[in-house]
Parts: sequence; structure tokens; C-alpha cells
Amino acid sequence: MSFKPQGKHLIAGQWVATEQTFVSQPIEGPTYHFSVGNIELVNQACEAAEDAFWSYGYSTIEQRALFLNTIADEIEVRADAITEIATQETGLPIARLQGERGRTVGQLRLFAAHILKKDFLDRRHDVALPERQPLPRPELRLVQRPIGPVVVFGASNFPLAFSTAGGDTTSALAAGCPVIVKGHEAHPGTGEIIAEAIHHAVQKCGLHQGVFNFVQGGTYEIGQALVQHPLIKAVGFTGSLRGGRALFDLCVTRPEPIPFFGELGSINPMFILPSAIENRGEDIAKAWADSLTLGAGQFCTNPGVVVSIEGELTQLFIQMATTMLSSIKSQTMLSKHIAACYHTAVKRFAETQGLNQCLIASEEIRQASPSMFTTTGQEWLKNIDLAEEVFGPLGLIVVVKNEQEMMQIAKSLQGQITCTIHLDEKDKSLAKMLLPVLERKAGRILVNGMPTGVEVCDAMVHGGPYPASTNFGATSVGTMAIRRFLRPVSYQNIPEDMLPNDYL
Repeated sequence: MSFKPQGKHLIAGQWVATEQTFVSQPIEGPTYHFSVGNIELVNQACEAAEDAFWSYGYSTIEQRALFLNTIADEIEVRADAITEIATQETGLPIARLQGERGRTVGQLRLFAAHILKKDFLDRRHDVALPERQPLPRPELRLVQRPIGPVVVFGASNFPLAFSTAGGDTTSALAAGCPVIVKGHEAHPGTGEIIAEAIHHAVQKCGLHQGVFNFVQGGTYEIGQALVQHPLIKAVGFTGSLRGGRALFDLCVTRPEPIPFFGELGSINPMFILPSAIENRGEDIAKAWADSLTLGAGQFCTNPGVVVSIEGELTQLFIQMATTMLSSIKSQTMLSKHIAACYHTAVKRFAETQGLNQCLIASEEIRQASPSMFTTTGQEWLKNIDLAEEVFGPLGLIVVVKNEQEMMQIAKSLQGQITCTIHLDEKDKSLAKMLLPVLERKAGRILVNGMPTGVEVCDAMVHGGPYPASTNFGATSVGTMAIRRFLRPVSYQNIPEDMLPNDYL
């Protein structure tokens, strides 16, 4: 299938253009003009989504499962076109995008299967007890119900799995919520072709045209208008801490505050324990170098910090990691802006007292090569800026004096998406001390692995305490993500034939 972007928005089933445009910035291939969103389009999209909710929010689970599977089918029909334009826009390799497309289609089908089981509804029934003394009990039934229209912000680093038809969109649609996606400017053509696939699925399934709306990237005011629109009931976001926090603040200061499910930032620290570094130091160093630089370090699970106890083995680990990282070639980053931010962060680290340079990236437009620094536990504890995420292949090794200082580092951490412990049998005593601390810090804890690579399944948690995410009880990956867009409703003495379809 050939594909040439129209450069338009999808509003209530119609492709709409605006006078103001922006130009895509592909790493290769043709550039295209895309319409910029405006307040009028935001209002139209929100009103269309609200109108669609009155039918889609009361559709059957079977209808929604069919819709999700049909979206997956339509994406697969456009597979070659998606890969072509996504590689042009992002610079990501073909194999990576094919894998990401498989993950996107897979999570659509996973949610279709998940909702058909109906376990997510948490249905409860307390029968009436009219003879109970001193007071009778009414009949009560509980079921989880969709909350209403949801806004999703496309992510820069995952043009498929976390964007137009990504996990936020999929879980919201599975719950019965119409979706408005704000496309990301880094991959507007990719966003449009996925929007077209969803649009065709809406038509094939005979759904209300307002079930899915797509507004191309615009100014900050467009994002502000979306999250503050009175018809919007929740927001899903994957992006920077600064941008996410600004939108979060807007959500909670609305006349009707709404939940903001933001996945913001994480350094994903790894703790390498003494026996593990003695027995497997070289293997861990290689795995860390590979994970740190995977996708030019543009993963929210990028393991940016290593903590190890001082000694010859740790110094050897530093030397091996430096050698391995220095052999990794520079990679194309997702946008010029992201590359510029990475190089700025590298300069900041290079100018920070108490940090030792092992490897420093050369500054190239839209390219990134690895950087690595070391510091002491005491320097880490007194410099809070070292705990900020750097989006790119920058690694920091924190060398602590002893087990007690390692525990201090663990306790000093802010919220993380992941924390990792590398251990062997002799390390279990220290690991058992670390585990209660780390489970308060992260949504996912790993042993002897690397955090890059997030399985889409029932038991996955992708999120954690702030600033990893803005809602520590939620996940943006895995079937539990659907809970974000549901709320419990209790029905008292309601006749069974009047209950919503989901309960029956």
C-alpha cells in the first residue's frame, strides 16, 4: 500500500485542514506539510467524543473487542507503508519498527481478549436482606464503568506502541471511552497513517465517528485546551517531566479536576552486589552497555545509573564498561530537539564538580554517541541534580564506600519505573535489605536482568511513584492499564434488565 500524508486532522470522521502548517523533519525522504491544530478543532473533537460516548460507552464488550481486533487488522494491512514513513521520520531501524508494530498489534489483540473474559469489571453482588434486623439491606450490584472521553498525547520515542494506537489509546477504547489523540510533531506522517487505520476500523464496525479523533501537533496552547476542556475526563501522557508536570497542574486546577496519567521520567538504577560483580562483572558490563545505548538511549527504562561498592572489581567494571561503550557508534536520535537536549545534559555533567569523565559524546546534529561518568556516593547524596533523567545514552556509575552507603543511595532515590539488583547466592542477605526499600521506589523490580524491554502482559507494571509517573497506582503497559479509564458504580435495587451491558 502506498501512502502520502494528507497533512490533516481527523475530527468526527472527517479529514480537516487548517491554514497554519508545520513541516516535518525526516532524517531521510520527502518532507510534508501538516496542519496545526487550533482551539476550534479541539472543541469539535471533544464534542464529537462526548456525543460518541452515549453509544460507545454503552456498547457491548463483544463490540469493543471486535473494534480492537479490526484496528489491529487495519494496521497490519498498512505494515509496509508504516515502516517506510516511520523510518524516514524517526531514523529508527526497520527491525525496531517492525518489532514495535508487532507489539502495537499484539496489545490491541491482548486487550480484546482481556475484556472478553470480563474479569476487569470486578462485578459484585450483595443480595437483598429484607428480613435483616435492625435494618433491612437493599440489593446492591457493582461494576466498573467507562469514565468518558479521554485525551492521549503521543510519545516521541515510540511512534507506534506509545502513540496514536498505543497502550493509552488501546486501554481507553477497551474500557469504552472515546479517544482524542494529540499527535507528536516528531512523527506526524506515522501518526496520520495509524489514525487512518483506526478511522477505517470505526467505519467497518459501524461505530459513531466521534469514537476516535486525531489532532496533529500544535502549540502548548492546544495541549492546554485539550486537558482543560470540560468534556474530557482523563489524560494519558508519556513524555518529559517538565511538560508532563505542567499538564498535570492544569488537570488538577480545573473547576472539575481530572486524573492525569503521566509517565514522566526515570533513571532506572542498577545495584551490583559484591559477589555478582566478582563472578559476572564483565557480562554485566556488556549487558549494561548494550541496554544503555539501545535505541540511542531513548527508552523510559534506560538504566542510566549503576551503584557498586568501591574496590578493584568496581574499578575493573568501570574500565570494561568504558571500553565497551567507546566501541558503540553514534546513533540517530528521534529529533534535533532531543539531540540538542542530550548534548546539553552531557555538557552539564562535564562541568559538574565531583564527576569524573570516562567517556564524553562528540556533539553532532541529531546524533548521539555514549557518555559515561563516575562519582562517589557522598557526591551523589549532596547533588540532587544527578538524579534527573538524561534522555540518551549517558551512564553514571556511583561508587559507594560500603553496604551502608549503598542503602543510603537506595533510600535517597525518587520514584522510578524500575530498579534492578544484580546478585549471586552470597549476595542474598544484602539483597533482602535492599528489596523493601526499592519496592517503595519503583513499579518494577528486576533481578539479574536489564530493564529495557517491557513485556505487555497481565502482570506488568510500567510506572511508579512520582516522578516516574503521576499516579503510583496505575500502569501504562499491561492489561491493568484499563483500570485508569474506569470507575466503580453501585446499583441499588435496579432491575436486572436495566443494568448496563457490562454487568450482564
